[in-house]
Amino acid sequence: MQIGAEPGVKRQERVPDPCIVVIFGASGDLTKRKLLPALYHLEQEGLLPEQFAVVGVARRDISARFGADMKDGILKGGGVEADDPVLKKFMDRVKYFTTNFDDDAGYEKLKGFLAGIDDKLGTKGNRLFYLAVAPEYFADITDRLGKHEMTTSKAPGQWMHVIIEKPFGTDLRSARELNDAINRVLHEDQIFRIDHYLGKETVQNILVFRFGNGIFEPIWNRNFIDHVEITAIESIGIEGRGPFYEKAGALRDVVQNHVMEVLSFVAMEPPDSFDASSVRAEKLKVWKAIDPIEVEDTVRGQYGPGRVNGEKVIGYREEDRVDPESNTETFVAMKLQIENWRWAGVPIYVRAGKRLAKRVTEVTVVFKQPPLHMFKSSDARTQVQPNVLKIRIQPDEGISLMFGAKVPGPTTNVMPVEMHFSYAESFGMSNANGYERLLLDAMLGDGTLFAHRSGVEATWALMTPILEEWAKRPPHDFPNYEAGSWGPAASDALLLKDRRKWFKL
Repeated sequence: MQIGAEPGVKRQERVPDPCIVVIFGASGDLTKRKLLPALYHLEQEGLLPEQFAVVGVARRDISARFGADMKDGILKGGGVEADDPVLKKFMDRVKYFTTNFDDDAGYEKLKGFLAGIDDKLGTKGNRLFYLAVAPEYFADITDRLGKHEMTTSKAPGQWMHVIIEKPFGTDLRSARELNDAINRVLHEDQIFRIDHYLGKETVQNILVFRFGNGIFEPIWNRNFIDHVEITAIESIGIEGRGPFYEKAGALRDVVQNHVMEVLSFVAMEPPDSFDASSVRAEKLKVWKAIDPIEVEDTVRGQYGPGRVNGEKVIGYREEDRVDPESNTETFVAMKLQIENWRWAGVPIYVRAGKRLAKRVTEVTVVFKQPPLHMFKSSDARTQVQPNVLKIRIQPDEGISLMFGAKVPGPTTNVMPVEMHFSYAESFGMSNANGYERLLLDAMLGDGTLFAHRSGVEATWALMTPILEEWAKRPPHDFPNYEAGSWGPAASDALLLKDRRKWFKL
């Protein structure tokens, strides 16, 4: 979906049924910064039903200012003026309800409150519950919604869907326990485990790029590709989230979910169709084909003091509410091997971390060199380089292809050049934040861009043995990279032992 597309462009999306979006944890930052702006963008695009409402649910009574806070978030999200009549109409349908998440009486009152909106606005009993809460509340809220008969339809065609934020478990055992608890209340097709990376246009475009263009799919295999790199790094630190990050670390926070999802799109076989079950089946095959990851093929790091964008910053152990002797990793790199016909022998290198030289998420596909180097040069600048395809997910979203071209002049020198596609240049700037597609799909009941139970457990099955081995071998060199650098030296060594190096970002 292209938010802000030109008027008159034919859309393939259909408008969801009348419904109420109920956001648990609505007093948190996510609702103001992402969810309400995304819902309003859908309203601007004509992709919300006329019979629609939003109900924020939280423990704090902020009903007096909730509407103003949400309006402020929408205005800051861009693409709307304060006096826009569409905004006023939208805000009239934004409500607030106060209750403790463990209060059964509160759930009964909420049930009646929602029924009143059904009667007034004609929302027909359809619900999209969004659990924007801490993970420890996922199972309890779901259980109480079921106990108070808020997750089962009362009429033909009526639906109740539940979006659950990450992290979905902290290891394989906890993920299975959480899945079991939620599946006792909800059918799998009611559950939408959200990963906001899958809402990004460039991630979705990986599938279009691969399967919608006949030029690349024939060479997307071990015969032509030397290796693949997936990078998801940030220049910021933990942004005051010390208690969360101490429990999570970079592997749980980014690699098990975001990076593995991107990897599956890069490596999957063509699905039979682009429905949820077909796409999920092919993604699952990729994860199950990954060899067990040896701890020797992993690198962990933690940032110390340094400079980012010219400013001095503190190290991780000096961050607020972080153990001054913490062994939590803020950087991960690893080498993966997918043992199937397409990818056998092609190493996949991934890295993710915080307080690095820049913010960038990118897939780099490095193709094999031609078998005969006819254009040899003693000048390093004009030596033949491999063809490289880069898919930039954020920022400056786009795709570039590097290839060799002859330098003008009487001699035959070759210089690497780039062909570049930019989303902003081709389609214009967009105010979309990535949640639009996901919220729309959840209302429509389309789980293609959401995680399935089997996929969550498959990725945890890969990552849990690494976490267990790391726990047995505490690091002795933390902090081992300077803030503002490209990470620990061991990250470069991981590729050097294969006679490769990370491509410049």
